[in-house]
Amino acid sequence: MPITKSAKKALRQNIRRRAKNQKQKEAVKKTIKAYKKLVAGKKTEEAKAQLPKVYKALDKLAKVGVIKKNKASRLKSRLTRFLQ
Repeated sequence: MPITKSAKKALRQNIRRRAKNQKQKEAVKKTIKAYKKLVAGKKTEEAKAQLPKVYKALDKLAKVGVIKKNKASRLKSRLTRFLQ
């Protein structure tokens, strides 16, 4: 357990940030899962409409530092290939 005042504050901040990051990651995972379900169900038009939303969500996570830029790029590439 933290002893100093600044360490206690850092712990509180860490807990809040972790919760926010986890929530954002779960939201993106749901978006990706919905996209994959559309592709697996042969609903290509709906999947093509869903793809920009997935891109936007991944780019946002990379921008705010929840995931790394290269991971976002890799996922976008793989999801695009998944459609073809």
